[in-house]
Amino acid sequence: MEQQTRKSRQDQALLEARRLRAGELFGLGWGPTAVARELGVSVSAANQWKRRWRTGGVKALRSSGPRGRTGRLTREQLREVEQELLRGPRAHGYATDLWTCPRVGAVIARRFGVQYSDCNVWKLLRKLGWSCQRPARRAKERDERAIGEWLARDWPRIKRGH
Repeated sequence: MEQQTRKSRQDQALLEARRLRAGELFGLGWGPTAVARELGVSVSAANQWKRRWRTGGVKALRSSGPRGRTGRLTREQLREVEQELLRGPRAHGYATDLWTCPRVGAVIARRFGVQYSDCNVWKLLRKLGWSCQRPARRAKERDERAIGEWLARDWPRIKRGH
């Protein structure tokens, strides 16, 4: 989680550095097409930067901070969510060891009073590094001892073709 935040800050700094370089090039008389080619961006992006540079100078090309809505849970609360998930569904009163988006959403709602849709729970889980996994389906009547005996006694004979 912290690594992802650090990476987005680094990405933001790189993007800002590219815009500031564009500002320098505009100051040297370069046109948007040449700037776009030099910096590996679209001409429309270079045109937009040039308009911003013309109206507000280099200051207008600086980063305005992270984009998007701030999360409804703090970093510390997200760590707590992950700790709760690691305890497992049974620790939260569920009959099976399977986390589902509705279950995770219910845990978050009980613990923090914040409601998430299943879609947003899934996004939050991906942000935490969790992935979608399904348990292997096994019949309740499955008899492991009988299967082992069959594999030892009958399978070699069937495999040989006798």
